Amino acid sequence: QVHLVESGGGLVQPGGSLTLSCKATGIVFARATMEWHRQAPEKSRELVAITTSGGSTNYADSVQGRFIISRDNVRRRLSLQMNNVKPRDAGVYYCSTSWSGRTWWGRGTEGTASS
Repeated sequence: QVHLVESGGGLVQPGGSLTLSCKATGIVFARATMEWHRQAPEKSRELVAITTSGGSTNYADSVQGRFIISRDNVRRRLSLQMNNVKPRDAGVYYCSTSWSGRTWWGRGTEGTASS
């Protein structure tokens, strides 16, 4: 059974930083493409960042240059460093991976930017 557990969400002032983490079990983490998605209130879930097993990364235009996705294959942990956070970055952030023929999601962690 695959389990993804996010943590690190909280309230941050606009312009501040926040780092989210996702602990993965039940997969060979080093071989998995891992993703961060977010869902703002009353909006659809959107892909924020992705990292492949080879270490390649890609970002949504809205976070390019501000967010950094990284992975620790030894600790099986995915991270998302959010810099220069903007109010529009607020939402529930989900860790996700496709493994054994289906897509797995964590329960999410909420990040809010407010002054």
